[in-house]
Amino acid sequence: MKRVLAFDFGASSGRAMLAELKDGKIDMREIHRFSNDPVTVGGTMYWDILRLFFEIKTGITKAVNDGGFDAIGIDTWGVDFGLIDKRGKLIGNPVHYRDTRTEGIDKEVEQIISKEELYSLTGTQFMRFNTVYQLMYLKNHEPEQLENAEKMLLSPDLFAYMLTGEVKAEASIASTTNLYDPVKRGWNFELINRLGLPEKIFPPVIKAGEIYGMLSDEICEELGCKKVPVIAVNEHDTASAVVATPSESDDFVYISCGTWSLFGIELKEPVLTDEAAQLNFTNEGGYRDTVRFLKNIMGLWLIQESRRQFRREGEEVGFDQLEKEALASEPFKCFIDVDNAAFETAGNLPRRVKEFCERTGQYVPKTRGEVMRCIYQSLAMKYKYTFNMLSKLGDKKYSRINILGGGIKDRLLCQMAADACNAEVLAGPSEATVMGNIAVCFEALGEIADFAGIRKVVSDSTELKRYVPAENDLWEKAYADYIKILSV
Repeated sequence: MKRVLAFDFGASSGRAMLAELKDGKIDMREIHRFSNDPVTVGGTMYWDILRLFFEIKTGITKAVNDGGFDAIGIDTWGVDFGLIDKRGKLIGNPVHYRDTRTEGIDKEVEQIISKEELYSLTGTQFMRFNTVYQLMYLKNHEPEQLENAEKMLLSPDLFAYMLTGEVKAEASIASTTNLYDPVKRGWNFELINRLGLPEKIFPPVIKAGEIYGMLSDEICEELGCKKVPVIAVNEHDTASAVVATPSESDDFVYISCGTWSLFGIELKEPVLTDEAAQLNFTNEGGYRDTVRFLKNIMGLWLIQESRRQFRREGEEVGFDQLEKEALASEPFKCFIDVDNAAFETAGNLPRRVKEFCERTGQYVPKTRGEVMRCIYQSLAMKYKYTFNMLSKLGDKKYSRINILGGGIKDRLLCQMAADACNAEVLAGPSEATVMGNIAVCFEALGEIADFAGIRKVVSDSTELKRYVPAENDLWEKAYADYIKILSV
């Protein structure tokens, strides 16, 4: 029986999962978990990339001691990268997407190409930390880094390189850069040259299911493991999660719910219309050349960072308690736009919530529960807003939403999503990202026949929870008040 070792990196933690395929179901267990803590030095926020690679090695060692494995798959967050020089050495630590260095860089890029034309070429949602803006920051403000760079490797590609020595870019992670052609499914070198970025740093693109290479002799000797392939799964974590959507139909709506809420549908071709650009939807690569047409929405980050602030103030409160306090507070007294720039960075989120409400002429939440109620119902309203836009863009009425990922553990948010959108919510799997990672590895190893087989295996391996909409009339009445704060 073949075994897969999957590494799944989130914005705040990572884990190694060891999996087998038993009776048509994925049987997996966590063998190593670790925190993923950014480090700020000299005013710049970095990923602690060498520490994270140490954790990969630790996971490999534990898997070897557990009987070994036949393949490795890696998925991570998008947009961030490391630069490799001519000797194959890393040039500095990769910078975290929440770092402020890209503030204002969009204006510098607009002197070369308008946002509208950039969207028409890449179909990528505007976010100030997209790879294009990070690279343009280096070009304009730290040119020596690009001058010394031989290759740019996005986060999962960088880890694969450290394990195999192979320099490649998996398509789904490349599609997050704002430099990828969603029609031709490759780097947009015309755009890259127009921006004055060095063409040579962009590695060849491979598809999910292909193999980066075999574990290097150095890694095998150091860790006592056999020479197995590192498989390019859908390496953007959202892409892996969407692979694991337990839907028998190709026509479904999903929310991959974690630090971010990725809300979208799966299509055969990108949507590059002016309307899609104005609504700031993105087209990113999916499995088997599908397109994930979606919108990035601030997600559980707001709840996680609020809890961190409460704990910094000496209030040792868990997520369950915050959920109860939110539910006990009076609804619809105030809202925030969860995607407002004020909520992007780490810090005192509860204070910023109050400041936003005051600035927009609303009731200012006073208690911890009122702050949390404001956040929860604002997230659900943003889901409703996005759900309506998807229906409009697709000229289609949807009646069900699949919520995937760790966010399904937040029952209050799942019920609020059903209520706000007036749609049945099907929650699960909670481990969608790592299950998508594992399933693609098993297909590459010949253990699963095809894409349809992947989704059947995932569905058979998952217990789903249904949330039926209730009190939708109350949400409809409050929606007009929510819309007002979006235009402030």
